[in-house]
Amino acid sequence: MANILVVDDEMGIRELLSEILGDEGHVVTTAENAQQARELRQAGVPDLVLLDIWMPDTDGVTLLKEWQRDGLLTMPVIMMSGHATIDTAVEATRIGALNFLEKPIALQKLLKAVQQGLSHSREAVRPASYRPAPVAAVANGAGDGLHVPEHVTPVTAYAPALGGEPAHHGTPAAAAPFGQVADNAANISFDLPLREARDAFERAYFEYHLVRENGSMTRVAERTGLERTHLYRKLKQLGVEPGKLARKNH
Repeated sequence: MANILVVDDEMGIRELLSEILGDEGHVVTTAENAQQARELRQAGVPDLVLLDIWMPDTDGVTLLKEWQRDGLLTMPVIMMSGHATIDTAVEATRIGALNFLEKPIALQKLLKAVQQGLSHSREAVRPASYRPAPVAAVANGAGDGLHVPEHVTPVTAYAPALGGEPAHHGTPAAAAPFGQVADNAANISFDLPLREARDAFERAYFEYHLVRENGSMTRVAERTGLERTHLYRKLKQLGVEPGKLARKNH
């Protein structure tokens, strides 16, 4: 798990990156402009920064120069842009950026760049660990994730396999997260409209696999036969939060 700062003026980009990186087990803090990024950097040192180049107040390259000038460029920085030229990318790299991602960012390229950035980060001697500012994160929509509707069945007691017995008091902790998968599926009312019944089944289906795979989106995608991008969209539509399910499984 790493502390990652995402700096981008587009709310949609901040939310998407927060969701993807959060599902990978990272703690994500967001800033919508250079000033918020400056304040967060003064508060502590993140393990990695994803920095947009084109922002309304101060662009990302200028902010990168400031950090380099003031001795604050002590963490890996990955630049992002959908309009930057090769010259801009070269300049950012010369200043100290570790990598450059072109928008729209392909999921695999993002995850690979983040992994490389964090590997680079661990090689350096670092100051005290970064502490995200909760207010900034909440203000930018990067809290604990999507709201879970009340009708979503909690997965606090899933059985080891479909058809397994519900967990009771005294059930080993390792088995507890699987307790009632069979019951959840069996109790879906046939009086429901088809769409609601299908959503209820899919919700239980994905919750089961998420708990089973300890929240690993890569393994869930492989088991369910879905592309990861489609899987993220599907879970969002169903109101299923992988991060919370993974935490409940520990």
